[in-house]
Amino acid sequence: MNKLLGAAALAAFVAFSPAAFAQAKGPVIGVSWSNFQEERWKTDEAAIKAAIEKAGGTYLSADAQSSPAKQLTDVESLIARGAKALIVLAQDANAVRPAIEKALNEGVSVVGYDRLIENPKAFYLTFDNVEVGRMMAREIQKTKPEGNYVFIKGSGADPNAAFLFKGSMEVLKPAIDAGKIKNVGEAFTDGWLPANAQRNMEQFLTRNNNKVDAVVAANDGTAGGAVAALAAQGLAGSVLVSGQDADRAALNRVALGTQTMTVWKDARELGKTAAEIAIQLAGGKKVDEVAGAVKWNEGPTKAQMNAIFLKPVAITKDNLNVVIGAGWAPKSAVCQGVPAGKVAACN
Repeated sequence: MNKLLGAAALAAFVAFSPAAFAQAKGPVIGVSWSNFQEERWKTDEAAIKAAIEKAGGTYLSADAQSSPAKQLTDVESLIARGAKALIVLAQDANAVRPAIEKALNEGVSVVGYDRLIENPKAFYLTFDNVEVGRMMAREIQKTKPEGNYVFIKGSGADPNAAFLFKGSMEVLKPAIDAGKIKNVGEAFTDGWLPANAQRNMEQFLTRNNNKVDAVVAANDGTAGGAVAALAAQGLAGSVLVSGQDADRAALNRVALGTQTMTVWKDARELGKTAAEIAIQLAGGKKVDEVAGAVKWNEGPTKAQMNAIFLKPVAITKDNLNVVIGAGWAPKSAVCQGVPAGKVAACN
């Protein structure tokens, strides 16, 4: 594997010599994306790129295409191309660790973006995902305090999936223990892929003879898969479904009533903040010198991290005007197909 990584890095160095960026006023910042299957990453990228270029830096990127192995070589390649700091959206937090350790040992700073990369020398930037999990559970339980619940979790290789589920369980456990809520299905979604979420949901519906009252889905992609499975059984709109990311398709489902809620995590703010932190680190600032950073050690290994957690916002049909007014999504996309007079934000 080391020979393979070395060869990839050498090839990238030849093709993309750092000399090409010699005239840039600011540092070269490399961004390793896990994939672009989710709509939101394009929004994140635009914010990151704009902030880097505003500071006179150079933006480089690589798309791992959902492959942990490719992400390893991507990180090597970005370093070879002259990156002085990396923003990494990990496909698999454990699999990418060797490349992250190598980068840090070579003096290349790392920002774990949205998903935890548990290394004390790296910086961790995300939204409060435990609170996101709580928000999803609260909104579902508010409408359906009793019944059969299904949990369509995120990727088992992503620590965020555990944080989200932890938050949801903090809210729902008392009702589960009291027998008011019954967990009738729970599964991780490999790669966060909607198709995998749909298959999981189909299996849970079959297993329970369609007697499912609510679905706590870990994000809007998995929610979309769950809704597709429900629609095939004529249940879309009658079964509550959570989500998060405030994707346009999900916001439209919220307006139509097939998805109960989503959580808005303004990726524009996250991306801008990540770029600003990466530029500071590339300029020599230490991770514990970043303004607003807090000490945090609630990851799987309890490593002491320096982190910033941004605040999420729960979105239901009653406050869709928040995302429309903020320019996050146009009214035309949010309200497509919604009957007149049904949703206030669409009037």
